[in-house]
Amino acid sequence: MSPVSAYVGLGANLGDAAHSVRIAIDLLGQLPQTILSACSSLYRSAPIDATGDDFVNAAVKLETQLDAHQLLVELQRIEHHFGRERPFRNAPRTLDLDLLVFGKETICDSTLEVPHPRMGSRAFVLLPLHELTPDLEIPGLGPVEQLLAVVGDQAIEKLDADR
Repeated sequence: MSPVSAYVGLGANLGDAAHSVRIAIDLLGQLPQTILSACSSLYRSAPIDATGDDFVNAAVKLETQLDAHQLLVELQRIEHHFGRERPFRNAPRTLDLDLLVFGKETICDSTLEVPHPRMGSRAFVLLPLHELTPDLEIPGLGPVEQLLAVVGDQAIEKLDADR
């Protein structure tokens, strides 16, 4: 299988969220058959449809030979390592890893939906993606630059330039 460009969104709002996101980025770079090719800055944003403290968010670009479902299993393994619990929808979290884009694929089954269904309306996802790949075309949604122009910055604060 040829490598596929996959984009993963990271977020956390429990504990030392920035530290958790930074460590998770390092762990993503250690996934089997996968290369971490780019990493965005960290951003702070208020919770949307969720409770708790502000979130720390980032995105990474991976080149992977894993299929989308194998990658999802690896993402969930990392979340579990950080103690991720899902007591209710949009609960505060120690770490959230979302498979946002997987090549040009559109996937919708009982375990995975790609592109991520709510990413087109969330600046905390779009801004880090735009930083990584300004000309990214999201299957079924369009250019990340256009989507970002529609949603605006939604009070997102850049935390640092180099993770």
